[in-house]
Amino acid sequence: MKSLEQIVNECKELAFDLHFTRAKEWKAEQEGRVVVGYMPIYFPREIIHAANGLAVGIMGGGDRKQIIKGDAYYQSYICHIPRSILELVLDGHTEHFDGYIFPSICDVIRNLSGIFKQQKIGKFVKYMDFPQNFLPEIGGVFYQQEMEHVLRYIKEINGVEVTPERLNHSIGLYNRNRQMIEFIYDIRQDFPWRLSIEDVYHIIRAGMVIPVEEHNALLEQVCAHIAKPIGVPQDKIKIVVSGAFCEQPAVGLIRAIEQAGCYVVDDDYMLGSRMIEGDIDTTTDRPLEAISTAYINQSRYSSCIYDVSNPKEFRLAKIVKDRGADGVIFASASFCDPSLLDAPIFQNAFNKMGIRYIAFQYSENINQFKVIKEQVGTFSDSIKLWEDEPVVTINA
Repeated sequence: MKSLEQIVNECKELAFDLHFTRAKEWKAEQEGRVVVGYMPIYFPREIIHAANGLAVGIMGGGDRKQIIKGDAYYQSYICHIPRSILELVLDGHTEHFDGYIFPSICDVIRNLSGIFKQQKIGKFVKYMDFPQNFLPEIGGVFYQQEMEHVLRYIKEINGVEVTPERLNHSIGLYNRNRQMIEFIYDIRQDFPWRLSIEDVYHIIRAGMVIPVEEHNALLEQVCAHIAKPIGVPQDKIKIVVSGAFCEQPAVGLIRAIEQAGCYVVDDDYMLGSRMIEGDIDTTTDRPLEAISTAYINQSRYSSCIYDVSNPKEFRLAKIVKDRGADGVIFASASFCDPSLLDAPIFQNAFNKMGIRYIAFQYSENINQFKVIKEQVGTFSDSIKLWEDEPVVTINA
């Protein structure tokens, strides 16, 4: 078994390989394989796997890719990630991709799918709507039809007919993947010093760009390592990070939060890998319906989901309670409409509930964290020193 340090270093290289080398190698290993890129946040990767494909998450270039061409397509008051994604694609980083999926996140991502179609990038481009109606006979059926549409695109490329048996097998692999990721977060809930949130981030992000079988093998080893009493506890508060579900913060910012006196015991950095809570049924002869049902009944809250019957502020408050967190950091990407529009709802509710929080904005290519680190450090100290005092919140 590899050492934990070796695994983390391997995952770090995979996670930020902007040429998606492993996906290119995987595709070349066998005829008939397809690679499909998907934008943040969530996409049911199981259906691509069952069709002899590899679903690869494209999260932008972060602070590792200078944007030149991408700026020609979007206004300056639009979030950073669409320009970053365009820069990667126009520079040929994804030439081995067969198609692209754009989940319904916001108008910016919808428009990005239109630019891909206009530029004739890939063999297919699919803007994939996710149900906002959570009735199985309406939203559930609609979601199944959307997945069937994607599978037709894949079949036109490689001729693979996805059977219930193939899809159930794929679902089982991703069930195991989610189980191990949740195990890592459960360990961090009680022993967050065993694995830093930066390392967790690298490990989970690596799973977006490699076959699930390979990621599961890495996760098995990680879980074995952190099940043991390793690391040294430090005097830090426990917090939940919310709002960073699409455009990802720079790794330096993720690191700075913990260095400022916080253990991040839950977050939405890689929300897609954790969107479905619990297992999806693998015993049915209608697996697309099983995936749809799981999304309707088992999905985490997201600013991209209009879930009026199950308010997201209470769902986030439950995560805070269940994880034993001392507060929440609302970290929103600049100009991220879904996150920024939800922020007042969360903050008003948390003021009434007595949950402490701070809020700030970032962009994926930011590399100056001093001010944010000072704010987080002040937040941490205030909780440790005046834990029983009335709630005072800070908006940066």
